[in-house]
Amino acid sequence: MGNKILFVEDEADLSLIVTDILRDQGYDVETAQDGIDGLYRFKTGNYDIVVADVMMPRMDGFSMAREIRRISPNVPLLFLTAKSTVDDVEEGFEIGANDYIKKPFELRELLIRIKALLRRKESNRHENRMLHIGKYSFNINTQTLIFQGKEALLSHFEARILELLASNIGKTVDASELMIAVWQRDDPSNRNSLHGYIHKLRRALRHDPSIYIINQRGFGYMLTAKNQN
Repeated sequence: MGNKILFVEDEADLSLIVTDILRDQGYDVETAQDGIDGLYRFKTGNYDIVVADVMMPRMDGFSMAREIRRISPNVPLLFLTAKSTVDDVEEGFEIGANDYIKKPFELRELLIRIKALLRRKESNRHENRMLHIGKYSFNINTQTLIFQGKEALLSHFEARILELLASNIGKTVDASELMIAVWQRDDPSNRNSLHGYIHKLRRALRHDPSIYIINQRGFGYMLTAKNQN
């Protein structure tokens, strides 16, 4: 059997179709009809990826995902959602989603995204992706900041923004580039959100006073650290 997938979906016909396709592709698939059943199965099984609907009875996908993230910070989580607003998508990523697909979707797209997440997971197993920022260490894989042995977990958006800034330390990263990387589009409605996440990162990095995230007004943001080698 191939990778083990937990597929949580309350629409019986869609669940049957997707499950058959995934099994035809060689995946080992188990299903659940709502968030409570999905969470129970996750706790009692060993899954390589979770694919879940957002709007479900008894416990919705977001609530289920919060509990899953407490148990397993690194299992890939893909949301299927009929919700399309930026706030809905942002909430999913803040909870810890790795990707999302809007309903209705093409089965081929679902397969492509599942394969990509599994490849990334396998790559992360063999690559300890660490960046050093002043006196901090940033583990990209686990989205954690490490300072004097203490770890702090960042949100998905915080980690993605910090990865881009830290990979270009001492250089200005265009605000449009940051928004496209995080939200897949440069939208004026995201600019305030971006500034809010920059503020959170400044607070997360506050224990090293040599670190600055500078707002290059009209251009973007630059991360600097005087203690950087």
